[in-house]
Parts: sequence; C-alpha cells; structure tokens
Amino acid sequence: MKKSGKKYVEASNKVERNKLYTKEEAIKLVKDTSITNFDGTVEVAFKLNLDTRKADQQLRGSMVLPNGTGKTKRVLVIAKGEAASEAKKAGADFVGEQEMIDKMANENWFDFDVIVATPDMMASLGKIGRVLGPKGLMPNPKTGTVTMTPAKAVEDIKKGMVSYKTDTYGNVHTVIGKVSFDEGKLLENLDYVYNTINKSKPTVVKGKYIENITISSTMGPGIKLDKNSFDN
Repeated sequence: MKKSGKKYVEASNKVERNKLYTKEEAIKLVKDTSITNFDGTVEVAFKLNLDTRKADQQLRGSMVLPNGTGKTKRVLVIAKGEAASEAKKAGADFVGEQEMIDKMANENWFDFDVIVATPDMMASLGKIGRVLGPKGLMPNPKTGTVTMTPAKAVEDIKKGMVSYKTDTYGNVHTVIGKVSFDEGKLLENLDYVYNTINKSKPTVVKGKYIENITISSTMGPGIKLDKNSFDN
C-alpha cells in the first residue's frame, strides 16, 4: 500500500490542481499518470446542473463508443424462440429463458457482465430484481437492454456499448477506453461521450448544464478539462 501511495503522490504532482486542461492535454496526462501494473481503464465524470429529485432531470441511456472500451463483455440473453436463436448467432455468451433465471436465483450464478432480455421475459426476471438491481444487472429499456431485437443489443455491447446514469448529485460517470489506447482513439471516444451527454440536456434545464468534466485512469488522479476545448 505504501508503494501505491507513493506512486499516486508522484502522479498527482504532475497534475496542476486548479488548471483546466484542453482535452488533448488531458488525454496525454491521463496516460502519463496511470499507476497500475495492468492496463487501466480511463473514465470521464461529468458534474451536471441537474436536480435529480425531479424525474425530468434524470439521465439514463447507452451509447456505442467509436473505438470500443477495450474490454469484451460477456452477455446473457433471456429470450425465447427466434429472438434467442438470433442472439446466439450474434455472439451472445449465454442464451436461455426460465432455466437461466433459476440458475441465478438458486446457484448464485453471475458469470456474465450484462443481461439483455425481451419484454415478455421481464416479469420473470423481475422476481429476482432484488438480486439483480444492486449488482447493476437489471435490464432497462433506456439502456437498450430490454428489446425485441436482442441480437442487435448483443452486437452493440460487443462493439463497445456503455451505459450512463445520473447519480444523486447529478454526476455521470462512464468509460472511454483503456490506458493502452492511442491518444487519437481516446480523444474520439471522449468527444463522442461529451456530445452524447450534451445533446441529452433536459429541456427544463436553463443556463449552465455541464458544470465540470474530469478524467482519470484506474487509481490515478483526476484531471480537470476545459469545456471550451470541445467543439460545441
């Protein structure tokens, strides 16, 4: 732990606390301040001027990053008939219906990262919602994981689909790639996420919407971005 602490201090010393970096500078710096011995994840956090106590100011959705996330997610599809067959062809790691739900409930089986389900299976899945919810696994139409075309969802997830959701304080966190990505790919993903969040501004919100943006690598220091470096 002392070694990690020293690494973090050294990385933090490379970041000027009150400086707002251009997106290009920030991407260079986030790679330079990675302190893990493995290929860390690069994340972006947006502080938004939202009152999430109001339903019309809560953001939730998904997007497919242009250059993926650097991680291949394991997908479980809960569907029947042709939808199940198509999902299997699309590359779903696990496909089934009630037997898969029973396996999760009775065997504590969760060897996957995402669940995609057709609407007709949601009533059955809802019975184990108390287990899936806290794990962040409950499918939701807003994130594209409850759909009549699970095969398309599987393809999107495998390409690099990420979900986002405002927390209690109006923050949105999501992944933009891996430290090993070249700067161009990280920038392209960052731009795409920024534009998606910016376009998601609720119509009821007046004035400043994006208050600040920070990027960081796994266990690395936060780097504040200058919003003016994005093309609006």
